[in-house]
Amino acid sequence: MAASVILVPGAWLGAWAWDRVVGRLRDEGFDAYPMTLPGLDPDATDRGSITLEDHVRAVVDLVDTLDGEVVLVGHSAGGTVLSEVVDQRPARVRRAVYVDSGPQQDGAVPNPAIAPDQAEEALPPWEVLGEQSLQGLSDEDLADFARRAVPHPAAARRGPVHLRDPARFSVPVTAICTSLSSEQLKPMAHGGPPFFTELSEFDVTYVDLPTGHWPMWSRPDDLADAIVEAARA
Repeated sequence: MAASVILVPGAWLGAWAWDRVVGRLRDEGFDAYPMTLPGLDPDATDRGSITLEDHVRAVVDLVDTLDGEVVLVGHSAGGTVLSEVVDQRPARVRRAVYVDSGPQQDGAVPNPAIAPDQAEEALPPWEVLGEQSLQGLSDEDLADFARRAVPHPAAARRGPVHLRDPARFSVPVTAICTSLSSEQLKPMAHGGPPFFTELSEFDVTYVDLPTGHWPMWSRPDDLADAIVEAARA
């Protein structure tokens, strides 16, 4: 039986961010579950009360409803959520796939710049995100992104990350490198700023997919192929 694939988007995004990817996954025989995390629904009104724990619980709850193994895919800030889900359910996860992200260390704060009293993190102007991050996105992509983006619950970005079970290191990892190449990411694998990754503790397969930070829009077919290969590994 093919593993179920759970797709966790990054900041400001909902399940819609994976629209160009899920069809290909399903064509390859996988049950794909793109997620909208708590507070990321456009109709959500109380984002200030949503925490990282709420995001992790939403994914864990989905894992617990599915039969068999799961493959977790986390893009950007979604990788922080994956870190805790793998820690809580290591026996259920066939592989964790980090898209332009990586597993966090215990105690890591995803975005230290967020103020303690800040309720939401709005999508910043394009110039703040940077040209490299936006590489491969058309004007239509950017317009759709801006129109559909939802302020991210700030407490979910403040963390901190809580990890307890060393069994998480038994879960194989695929790191899909887009805005950073594998050669740039590998020196960061031993932890510490800026990403607080602990990749050096895992069995990691690095996949280079040169583009910007949002490959689900700039190279969706190639990203889907990389996820399929990871899920079958």
